[in-house]
Amino acid sequence: MKRHEVILTEHALLDLDDIAHYIALHDTLEKAEQVARRIEKAFSSLATLPDRGNHPRELLAMGNRSFREVHYKPYRVVYRVLDRELLVLIVADGRRDMRTLLARRLLGA
Repeated sequence: MKRHEVILTEHALLDLDDIAHYIALHDTLEKAEQVARRIEKAFSSLATLPDRGNHPRELLAMGNRSFREVHYKPYRVVYRVLDRELLVLIVADGRRDMRTLLARRLLGA
């Protein structure tokens, strides 16, 4: 089984930092660190099984099957598999307007 290198884009790193910062402000630093670790575990585990994630429903509705996602509820991690790399593109609270976020960040709309 080939192993993929998991790479976080700059946007994904900022997303993860923003989530942790928000939780630290509204809960505790410990909770923020715990959530960040669990999100990281969700996408790190994709290194050996990158195609196990679902296609985001908002993109499927547009006929796009280029991206996949995994969840650590309510957070969604959107990624793309390229040869031996797995690019994490978005880490977002799934309660957001995901259709707009996905279109803007992934499709340049």
